[in-house]
Amino acid sequence: MSNPDIIEVREAGELLAIILRSTYRESGIHFLTSNDLSQQLAFMHHPAGKGIAPHVHNSVERRVTLTQEALFIRKGRIRVDFYDDSRTYLESYELRSGDVILLIRGGHGFEMLEDTDFIEIKQGPYAGDQDKTRFGAVAPENLRLRE
Repeated sequence: MSNPDIIEVREAGELLAIILRSTYRESGIHFLTSNDLSQQLAFMHHPAGKGIAPHVHNSVERRVTLTQEALFIRKGRIRVDFYDDSRTYLESYELRSGDVILLIRGGHGFEMLEDTDFIEIKQGPYAGDQDKTRFGAVAPENLRLRE
């Protein structure tokens, strides 16, 4: 993507995450994800008076094998560290108030850089200990912070 307010984090051609900066602005509906992802991320801007027809979502069976999660940073700053599937550290980004991140695959860890409020949205039901595998964080001196 060529917009600096949309960051695609990739490793070996695989999409790990999409960061949508709070400064992104476009009229209309803009889906940032492909139709095959189990979490969809879109930015929508409509003028006052625009209506969206009432609707219900149909019951459609879906198969989800990997948890994907979205974080909305309401207040504060977070550093997110990215890892590949083999737990090798890749790079880090700072998220600020108003930013949104969709975590698609690979590993990730977080460091709160100041008091932070954020909202997490992910698929359920929660699978308890089967849902994730924890591992050691990257040493601070090895961080590669990207813009």
